[in-house]
Amino acid sequence: MQDHQSISTIPILQKATDKFFSLCDRLKSIEAIGGTVLLIFAVIAMFWANSQYAESYQNFLHSEITLNIAGWVLSADVHFIINDILMTIFFLVVGLEVRREIYDGSLADLRVAFLPIMAAFGGVLVPALIYWTISSPNISQGWAIPTATDIAFAVGVLALLGKSVPSSVRIFLLTLAIIDDIVAVLIIAVFYSSGLDAVGLGYFIAGIAIIILLQKMGIFSIFPYIFPSILIWYGLLKVGIHPSLAGVLIGLMTPVFSRPNSIRPLQQIENILNEYKHAEASDPQKSVTKLKLAQRELINPIERVSYLFSPWVAFLIMPLFALANAGVDIGNVDLEMMGSMNIMVAITIALVVGKPLGIFLTTWFFIFIGLGRVPAGFNYHWLFLISCLAGIGFTMSIFIANLAFTDTILLSSAKIGILIGSSIAAVLGLVIGLWVIYSMKIKSL
Repeated sequence: MQDHQSISTIPILQKATDKFFSLCDRLKSIEAIGGTVLLIFAVIAMFWANSQYAESYQNFLHSEITLNIAGWVLSADVHFIINDILMTIFFLVVGLEVRREIYDGSLADLRVAFLPIMAAFGGVLVPALIYWTISSPNISQGWAIPTATDIAFAVGVLALLGKSVPSSVRIFLLTLAIIDDIVAVLIIAVFYSSGLDAVGLGYFIAGIAIIILLQKMGIFSIFPYIFPSILIWYGLLKVGIHPSLAGVLIGLMTPVFSRPNSIRPLQQIENILNEYKHAEASDPQKSVTKLKLAQRELINPIERVSYLFSPWVAFLIMPLFALANAGVDIGNVDLEMMGSMNIMVAITIALVVGKPLGIFLTTWFFIFIGLGRVPAGFNYHWLFLISCLAGIGFTMSIFIANLAFTDTILLSSAKIGILIGSSIAAVLGLVIGLWVIYSMKIKSL
């Protein structure tokens, strides 16, 4: 008697479903897909905001969603839910990426990471200075907008160039973008936050303390950490710091090792399977439960949480962010208003000129004085390509713009500048990349 159905007896619909999910898994692994989805939703937002249905777009963003849980009424509009709540998960993935790179990645060896780290700082300082120089005093608070790099878009454009791009180039860009994100988070926390609130600080400290306590107790399941994470988020909201930054803190606190155990996970699984074979009739459910727990410990918490949330971030949260923030009604932008045109021009120039200039010159300088180690397969052509791609600010730049400007016309002008600058940087990077690859092929003939 067979224990399982043979493959021939599997229903046709089930086979089709399995193929569909297999295709989804393959698509998730393609880096260019995330950036493409983000671009599609940004274009949808622009068309929606400038169409005859523009009013419905604004109604969508300001629609109230209310939850009543045991008498506790929670109410927020769609824009707040996306920008302040869902983006916390985006920042969680950023924090996990930074934690992983520090432990066992491009940031683990400071001698290797030194060059992209310095390049990132150059890519923050120069565009900020260019914006500050060009902008008028009434819009100077937007100086941090062109300092950020959108990892999804930048890596996505690089992925479009195919396998001709050396892995060292991708790692350099990733490291640079990660440092960019860290600096952007620090800028938001320091320069775009209001005064401290003692009650909020209490919630924040309580959340941190509970997470540390749970880790010391050996509780490595995700669900118990939801409550203290909410405390941290609410504490930051009350303190006056943007609450989505709670995600970064939680990501950085995520353990890099699996739950300490006297028996290795693989050995534990083998013992449970043997136990199941010899006591199958007694309590099989107990053995299966123990097997699931042991299987979980095969993967460290950082990888597990990242695997869980990364697809949601790439294919839901960031596209929703683009949909909620890229929709600028061009007809309502008054270019004659004081600072409106200025802010557009300042952001565009800072992204397209300042970002590449800062990264390229800083990297060249440290290589010239002998402090930077050049990765294998890396040259100044690839550096120029990376410098241009780093000018794609989009997600983080729009996020900072929302914090910098309360005036809707100035905010719309800033978003247009971000969209124009990021688009030029993406096209420029793609053209330079194709030229570099073509030049390499010509030389090899």
